[in-house]
Amino acid sequence: MIRVGIVDDHAIVRSGLRQFLTEHVDLRVTGEANNGREALELARAGEVDVLLMDISMPEHGGVDALQAIKARFPDLHVLILSGFPEAQYATTLLRHGASGYLNKECAPEEIVNAIRTVARGRRYISPAVAELLADGAVGEAERPPHELLSERELQVFLRLAKGETIGHMAENMFLSVKTVSTYRTRVLEKLKLASNSDLTYYALKNGLIQ
Repeated sequence: MIRVGIVDDHAIVRSGLRQFLTEHVDLRVTGEANNGREALELARAGEVDVLLMDISMPEHGGVDALQAIKARFPDLHVLILSGFPEAQYATTLLRHGASGYLNKECAPEEIVNAIRTVARGRRYISPAVAELLADGAVGEAERPPHELLSERELQVFLRLAKGETIGHMAENMFLSVKTVSTYRTRVLEKLKLASNSDLTYYALKNGLIQ
């Protein structure tokens, strides 16, 4: 029996996933969480073998949660199920310990297959992610500017683009206001932009936020 924890800030998504997964005799949903803080508590309780986790959540987001969970529980399998296309996050999250990455538009059976795969200690690499990994040698000049941001810079960029204040961001990311401001400056320089509104426009134009 594979014990699964579902982490998503939308109750209807958690309910749908729970209903679907419980139709499979080898899967059992043993916990749910609606943000990264609760995901860490799920991991700490030790009642899950695989965490099926979104990355776009309020408070303690999935990217921060992944790092915190893998630092404390390196053997726990974390499977990312995200609304963001693979190209935006997959390779970065795999580098930081995710066992696999799925887009929410995938077929439901692919989720089950991925859970079974990572529970056996293997990574689940979808065809789309495999192609990204194979193309890893593509020159940086051919990539859009936001793909050259570090993981932390990308987090700050997306939070700013969504209108989050630096103070609120610092609190939720466990960073100082000065550190977040430094990241903001770096992001603006790398993207060759001048203001937060420019960041929002860039993110919308490139499909990074809705």
